Amino acid sequence: MKKIICESCGHENPEGTVLCGACGKPIENNQHIDGNQSGKLLNMRYEGSARRSQTHNKSIIDKIWNFFSSVKVGVTLIVITLIASAVGTIFPQEMYIPPNVNPAQHYADQYGILGKIYYQLGFHNLYSSWWYMILIAMIGTSIIIASLDRVVPLYKALKMQKPKRHTSFLQRQRLFSKTESVSKEDMETVAAKLKSQRYKLTEEDGHILAEKGRFSRWGPYVNHIGLIVFLLGALLRFVPFLYIDDYVWVREGDTVVVPETDQQYYVKNEEFIIETYDEQDKRYQAAIKKQGGSVPSNYQTDAVIYKASNASVAGEDPELEVVKEGSIQVNKPIKFDGFALYQSSYQLDEFKTMTFKIHETEDEEEEALTSFTVDLTNPEYEYELDNGFRVVIDQYFPEYYLDDGSPASKSKYPRNPAFVFFVYPPNEDSPEVSFAGIGRNVDATGENDYKVGLQNFEVRDVTGLTVKKDYTLPFIALGGLIFMIGVIQGMYWQHRRVWIHPSESGVWLAAHTNKNWYGIKRDIEKAIDGTEVKMVQDQQELDE
Repeated sequence: MKKIICESCGHENPEGTVLCGACGKPIENNQHIDGNQSGKLLNMRYEGSARRSQTHNKSIIDKIWNFFSSVKVGVTLIVITLIASAVGTIFPQEMYIPPNVNPAQHYADQYGILGKIYYQLGFHNLYSSWWYMILIAMIGTSIIIASLDRVVPLYKALKMQKPKRHTSFLQRQRLFSKTESVSKEDMETVAAKLKSQRYKLTEEDGHILAEKGRFSRWGPYVNHIGLIVFLLGALLRFVPFLYIDDYVWVREGDTVVVPETDQQYYVKNEEFIIETYDEQDKRYQAAIKKQGGSVPSNYQTDAVIYKASNASVAGEDPELEVVKEGSIQVNKPIKFDGFALYQSSYQLDEFKTMTFKIHETEDEEEEALTSFTVDLTNPEYEYELDNGFRVVIDQYFPEYYLDDGSPASKSKYPRNPAFVFFVYPPNEDSPEVSFAGIGRNVDATGENDYKVGLQNFEVRDVTGLTVKKDYTLPFIALGGLIFMIGVIQGMYWQHRRVWIHPSESGVWLAAHTNKNWYGIKRDIEKAIDGTEVKMVQDQQELDE
């Protein structure tokens, strides 16, 4: 880079420097960089040091650096992200819709054309979409580059703070005064009073710099570090072993593997309990009426958590040992080994088994010749019955409905089961086809000698549990803590400097602070009280 030699002290400054790093003399040719004009008050932003984004503009790396170092670009990215986040709250995210429905169909059915567009644009899974992650990454990149672009030159400039400054540097400070005929005792008194106010004094050839609160200048950059850690925590949620958000249905009496645990942990639904508000209680009648029925006051799962034995042989059922027992309620999860199971949903009276009978078609009494029971969770393909009958399940529809006149199933859960049976009478090789379900008994050909009808059924409740594991919370909490430290650091402290410059005609007093000009004026008033040193004047007010 081209070097600029200070005409006053001979110090070499990088191209783009506004104030000489050694003596503070304004480099007039570069005043336009920070919007200053010769003769006006100095802009002390970044101490007048050269920033990379303002001096490099040749290579593609320079252009990328300059793009992300812009505050306007950073603010624009944040605004775009906020707008996208707001749009993501118009309709529920996929994690909040019933887990047993097709998302595309759900959004189209519930919200019409807007829901369909919402789904197709990926807003249903906004916070895990690739383009939202790119926005977050770009914001992080902008924060890092913008911080480095400013903090490095600022650090170098603050490190070179010197008591002896060029006269034009002092005269063009916002707070400035000239005093003639000041005694040495008054100078020592001012310095001593500033020191008593916790100013750090540095002296050079009779020139004094009184400074305090320099650390407050790093507050905004501590904020940036906190934001970066916070965004890192958000991005780490897409690392599987750090963040898990899954779902599992468990029927009463069943033991199933907990998702994302490598079949190491199992959960058993001992009993599902649901309690409702008293319909006679006037406090709840409005809610009950609005709901169109009973309103749950509590629903919980009495569960047992098991851990599989490492000694189990492949292919065999694992040996399970109890890890934890307890009740899972809304907002009261059961926790184990970093995992948490939350009560999320339920399904009452799901069919467990259905018992069918076979009787003669012409028999008006429908007396059963034989019967068989189908386990709806794991139905057998074929049933050998008494009296020589044999039944084969040709088709099974767990949640039966008609799709354009054709039988289909909405889900794999047995909420409205229906079957197509092949019934082989004794000593017959050709089957009779029957369709049977809840309230349905159809002779597919109209020529069957035997009919299949529902005889009995069993139901049970099913609980829906959300499986969560989150190791990113410490990152998010740490980011928030660092951010708040930066806020306090920059809000409650200020970087104050007072230059005492002895001259042939007396003494010059100049001062600068990054905020709270009233506070530094009070410090100076206390320091000069009882001396002949004149109070500084606010030259900005004089210009106005």
